[in-house]
Amino acid sequence: MLGALLFLSKQVLEGLPNIELISTLTMVYTLVYRKQALLPVFLFIFLEGVLAGFSLWWFPYLYLWPLLWALTMALPKRMPIWLRVPVYAGTCALFGLAYGSLYAPYQAVVFLGGDLRKMLAWIAAGFFPWDVLHALGNLGLGLLIVPLTTLLQKLEQRSGTA
Repeated sequence: MLGALLFLSKQVLEGLPNIELISTLTMVYTLVYRKQALLPVFLFIFLEGVLAGFSLWWFPYLYLWPLLWALTMALPKRMPIWLRVPVYAGTCALFGLAYGSLYAPYQAVVFLGGDLRKMLAWIAAGFFPWDVLHALGNLGLGLLIVPLTTLLQKLEQRSGTA
């Protein structure tokens, strides 16, 4: 269900340029479920391939979304509540800002013949407005991480599965 929610959130927000809930929900799932959060992440990646085709654009998803999971796993487990909001939203925003640059090495190898100058030009061309817009969207939606994590933890406690 959580992987399907990731997938559905992308479909619903597809019309907005670089505004997505995938980063926010990936962080929420990781904070609540830890290692098990990889299951919905990879289900989302698989569903994206099924819907849009397992084409060349799809392969970076295999390292981009697990990277966000790993970054979230690396954050301290115990933080004061006042620190969680800026750390989680900031991490989410930085991931959005870096997304194009993290995608770029794959692009360079597959589409640009490994040309470093072309890759850097591709990064620069996409940085503003696309990566900045991605970061701002992730920052805003990242403010939901703490309340969504709290809600999901309470729901898990109530159901007795956590």
